[in-house]
Amino acid sequence: MASDVDTAPLVGRAELVQTVRSALIGDVAQGQTAAVFLTGESGVGKTRLLGEIGVRLRETGALVLTGSCLDIGDASPLHPLLQALRRFDADLSSAQARTSSAVRGLLQVFADETGGPEGAGTLLERVSRGLHLIAEGRPLVLILDDLQWVDRSTRQLLLYLLAGLGDLQLSVLAAVRAESLQGAHPLRRVLTELRRLRTVRVLDLSPLDRADTEQLAAAVVGRALPAEAAEQVWQRSGGNPFVIEELARDLRDGRDGLSETLREIFLDRVDALPQHAHAVVHAVAAGVEPVQHWLLAEVLRLPEDELIDAARAAVAHRLLVGADDGYRLRHRLVAEVLAHELLPAERSGLHRRYAEALTAAPGELHQARLAYHWRLAGEPARALPAAVGAAQEAERLHGYAEAHRHWTAALQLAGDSGSSEMDRVELLGNAAEAAHHCGEHARALALLEELAAVRGGGPKCSLHIRRARYLAAAGRSALAEKEYERALDAADCSPRDRATAAARLAELLLHLGRYADAGRRAREALALAAEVEGSTTEVVLASSALGFSDAYLEDPDAGLAVMRQALETAERAGQPEDVACAYLHLAELLTGPLNILEEGVVVARRGAERVAELGLGRTWETRLLAIATNGLFRVGQWAEAEKVVAAALRHRPSGADAVELLLARCRLSVGYGDIAAADRDLEAVATVLAGGGARHVIPLLTLRAGLSMWEGRHDVARQAVQRGLTESRSDDVTILSALVWHGLRAEAEAHASRTVDVDPTAARRLRDVAERVARKSASAARPVRSVVDGFLALCAAEVSRLDSSDPELWAASVAEWDRRNHPYPAAYSRLRQAEALLARRSRVATAGKLLREAYRVAQGLGAVPLTSEIRELAGRARVSLEERDTADGTRVTGSVELPDDELATLTAREREVLALVAEGLTNREIGQRLFISERTIGVHVSHIFDKLQVRTRVQASAIHLRNARG
Repeated sequence: MASDVDTAPLVGRAELVQTVRSALIGDVAQGQTAAVFLTGESGVGKTRLLGEIGVRLRETGALVLTGSCLDIGDASPLHPLLQALRRFDADLSSAQARTSSAVRGLLQVFADETGGPEGAGTLLERVSRGLHLIAEGRPLVLILDDLQWVDRSTRQLLLYLLAGLGDLQLSVLAAVRAESLQGAHPLRRVLTELRRLRTVRVLDLSPLDRADTEQLAAAVVGRALPAEAAEQVWQRSGGNPFVIEELARDLRDGRDGLSETLREIFLDRVDALPQHAHAVVHAVAAGVEPVQHWLLAEVLRLPEDELIDAARAAVAHRLLVGADDGYRLRHRLVAEVLAHELLPAERSGLHRRYAEALTAAPGELHQARLAYHWRLAGEPARALPAAVGAAQEAERLHGYAEAHRHWTAALQLAGDSGSSEMDRVELLGNAAEAAHHCGEHARALALLEELAAVRGGGPKCSLHIRRARYLAAAGRSALAEKEYERALDAADCSPRDRATAAARLAELLLHLGRYADAGRRAREALALAAEVEGSTTEVVLASSALGFSDAYLEDPDAGLAVMRQALETAERAGQPEDVACAYLHLAELLTGPLNILEEGVVVARRGAERVAELGLGRTWETRLLAIATNGLFRVGQWAEAEKVVAAALRHRPSGADAVELLLARCRLSVGYGDIAAADRDLEAVATVLAGGGARHVIPLLTLRAGLSMWEGRHDVARQAVQRGLTESRSDDVTILSALVWHGLRAEAEAHASRTVDVDPTAARRLRDVAERVARKSASAARPVRSVVDGFLALCAAEVSRLDSSDPELWAASVAEWDRRNHPYPAAYSRLRQAEALLARRSRVATAGKLLREAYRVAQGLGAVPLTSEIRELAGRARVSLEERDTADGTRVTGSVELPDDELATLTAREREVLALVAEGLTNREIGQRLFISERTIGVHVSHIFDKLQVRTRVQASAIHLRNARG
């Protein structure tokens, strides 16, 4: 029954309605996404605004889906979307059969979905395709109310949808109760992350001001209020529209004597209801909204006519809102007020009647609601199977956070109902696995310990393997390693378990950079897997670790052959995770230790396409694209690397899957000089890692040191390097040598700047580590030694800067990096060689040539901080950085006119940015178009101005248009 008394006008919100409408539809380009989150206190009018804006959006031709989040902790996964689709389907006419078919097809996707941690990304992709079919080219707006109660699965869906769905124009409008977002509420983290997106706005819905309060109160009363009454409404309401309306109705209806608290207002209004209406409000307050009419009828057991009259009275008294899908309290504060008005026996009786009605209802069982009501009815034995059913349903839809809550509730219910020990064993195992999958690693480990203590808790070997998996996921690698070793030593370890433990241990050691140990364990795992039928996963994991180890330590060709064989094995078996793993490690090896960058980039991109076909786009494709980005960065193709990062970010990766991508993007940001963006990425990675393996921690700290040096914070750079040296147990001398170079560079920069004292102890320790790295790399494979030699050349040259910089050492570094085709460190080395020559006042012409070569490379890359340092040195030495060809074919330096192709000096990315500048777009709009931060666009624009020798966007646009016509 729809409410027919909601006649109060919308006051003081006209400008906000227009702003939201423009943000969701008017300012959104085809294929782009946008979101507006309305936050505010209870009663401020969020739900009313959603309805008004939804009407306006439908008038523009947009397809609007509306749903609400459930107000219980054990919410059903993806409930708001399912509700929105069912509402929409119910409203479609017979002439809209095609749309109805698309809606029901998407609903069937949810019904047919099977559980498993690997399928969550696939489900999200299917949802995106289903929405695309439903939209049929129209802008699609998803409106969600009460987002503070959103389940984790829906939060993940929002992040995924807002990443962009190809040519689907999608917008999200949601309302959030601000007072609910306290402490560690998960939605706070989601909103913090979403605020970084350029098309997302979080708008706080403020209370009405004095004038609007008087206008709304006057509209409800039907006349202007006397000054005293208007002052009383303003003081008592604080501008909250709901309270304003309530107080104004009291004035209109002549009700006096109400206290100044909301509690008394609500209780007075409930007490004024007829008897049956009073029962209706209490029943709805105890239920899970929306409470359907049939369910309310079963709970109250009133004749139909009396129930309708009672509900109508509650609606008329502004306590309930009736809609097609059921009844809701007009404001949830009513439930809070009424919570203590019933006796315990009355409350439990209400919940019992709800549970009995839901149990007897035909069709699908409402397991989450059943568990909720049976529990509050004091019937744990009957709540238990419902909680288990709700957990299984959540897992089927990949809602592991919800499943974990349901399993936890089931455990509590099992204890209250005195279920058997075997039931508890099964519940503990399921709860631990769900906690592991949703990232609650400490809880997973605690549940596993309880499982181990219960009789019948399973063989010791399987428990050790499980504990090791949980520990590794929690970043406690040393303990995980010990658990795998205990599993291998356990007397009850089956051949399959032994092969699994050895393969996973090899994989763990590989990620820790302990390649020799990884290779040894991998050989053991392969031997064990050969005796076990159907052990493809173990073979792929072990082969990847063995191949990586052999290629790094002994024979690159043999190691590559093993890894390629692992890929072939995975492809033949057809298991998506195995295929992805094989591609990942092969690409890592090529772009990392072996320095075969071009092939590594090709393998990474080919692998990304392949795993996307297998439905693993959000996880494995993201990681493979991060590897491709790193390879492109090293060979100097920074503009192309930016495009790859942008493509990967459309998946909105999270957790460990995002670490490699964030580090890759940070490398670009540090190179470009986008300090704020780089710092955000480093903070995010540090949060995710929380004690992870050295293969990520050392690159993180190396980037932190590099960023700090460009900021002039040499003491911070020193601390980052020293921490990396302390935490490292890795065999990977490549990443260690890069860290040592950054440490020595920090000391050299401190010496040169004279802002921070050089730390002799730190410098001495770094030289010792460099010598150890040199000795250790002597036994590594030739490609690994080659890369390490380049960093050691940089280390030796940086040491010379602490005394009197040696140009010959810098020349050796230039030669090393030129030979490896790494333009950035080569340009940096040329800068330092020129600096050393100029300091000695010798070979000034050679120094000028070196600076010009370094300048050309730095400009081509877009490396703003390096370019600035080159310019500063050239300015002090009065060296011209420009060159031109004369008529006789010789090249001279000096101020020159721009060449015929005025855009020749711009990189591909800079040309893209300039074209959009010429279209009149702002930096923010350009960033939205190219999926780059606004700050990075500003860096590009500044660089363009410098290269074109202009000072305004108009001048730069004129040059672009002149060349475009040519």
